Amino acid sequence: MADPQSTPPGDDADQQGATADSGIDADGEQSSGSATDEASVEALRAEVEEKYDFDDFGPEDMAKMTAQEWEVAFEEESWITGGALLDRVADDLRSRVATREVFARVERHTDPQRVLAYSDEGYALVFPDGTVEGHGTVLRDVKPTVALCSMDDYDVPEPPSDDPLPEPDEVPEGGSELGNWMLQLIAGIQLLAGIVLLGGGFLAAIDQIGGAGASPVLLIVAGLAFLAIALVLFLVVANARLSDKFRSEEYRDRLRAIGLSDGERPEFVPALEPDSSGESEDGQHEG
Repeated sequence: MADPQSTPPGDDADQQGATADSGIDADGEQSSGSATDEASVEALRAEVEEKYDFDDFGPEDMAKMTAQEWEVAFEEESWITGGALLDRVADDLRSRVATREVFARVERHTDPQRVLAYSDEGYALVFPDGTVEGHGTVLRDVKPTVALCSMDDYDVPEPPSDDPLPEPDEVPEGGSELGNWMLQLIAGIQLLAGIVLLGGGFLAAIDQIGGAGASPVLLIVAGLAFLAIALVLFLVVANARLSDKFRSEEYRDRLRAIGLSDGERPEFVPALEPDSSGESEDGQHEG
């Protein structure tokens, strides 16, 4: 008697064939999916290379890149990490601070290995693996810097010093006075011309100069126009000097707020505890 649970030989063959066909279909779909993904990556890479000039790639370009663009543009195996990355980040930030692109105090800590940058509005803490945490405008400025410094072909500029921020008392009252002096000279010439024209108009009105064709009204109007121009130029110079003085005082206040006078950090800046690894004697290098 046949076993009621047994399967006819023909059915076994059909099932094996169906299984093999499904396996082939799955492999085919997987291969097709992989090919599609590779094509998408290549298309995105070509788009990124056309969109960005990597010979002149800077923090502004880095800030515009999306995560997908970053992944296809740079190979993860070539990224710089560890202490070398932190050294590059510290040097690059100090260079940008020196050129007034970034306002921050930069500290290169070695125990633990960190780069800490902070201002009166926020901070950024950089870890050896390239992770960045913090808040405010400093975090916004530091993120693209870390990304650039992790690239082996990015040349980090040499900072002028480890402490590029000036002391508050060293900040001058204003910028260069050359432009103001030039405007004052032009305003003075306009003023003299206006006075001469007004005087000529007055003399023409009493028939002391000029003939029948002389127009006192025209001379007086021209003189008043020159005087108005001179007044506007003098006001521009005065406003520029007041603005320079205000900006200088504001800059001094920001320098004091980050502790350049008393050495105290803002309260929101996290304290870094040594990890007891004995990597450094002093634990930090400020700049």
